Amino acid sequence: MYFGEKLKNERKKKDWSQDELAEKLYVSRQSVSKWENGQNYPGIEIIIKISDLFGVTIDELLRSDVDLTEKVIRDSKQLAHPKLKFTFDALFLLGAAMLIIKIVFILLNKFTAVDFAFGSSFFWNFGPLILMVGAWIGSESVKEKYKEE
Repeated sequence: MYFGEKLKNERKKKDWSQDELAEKLYVSRQSVSKWENGQNYPGIEIIIKISDLFGVTIDELLRSDVDLTEKVIRDSKQLAHPKLKFTFDALFLLGAAMLIIKIVFILLNKFTAVDFAFGSSFFWNFGPLILMVGAWIGSESVKEKYKEE
């Protein structure tokens, strides 16, 4: 039995309309209709709520429909890497901020009489580039890993 059929049967057992179920799940009636007709699938949060409402296991709901199972797996993989992606984004922004600061200091030194000495260390010369390129490579590898899975 497919998810939509299972949902419809469970809803009818409770003698609920699509509107009533939609209110209980905090979604639109159209969403419930699309789920029941197999045009769309709910996210994992809604699947958990449906499981609780009808007293069926999540396993019963997921294993009833291969497409739904695959969607939940895809969604969970997409959510598996947000912290890593956030770290790479933060590193990229740090590198960009360092580059902007360096450019501002260079312009201030050029157009003012004040000498803003910030050093010519390896860190200031190549740090922004290393951070930005490293973060870009890391971010791309996370994207590729997600695509492969």
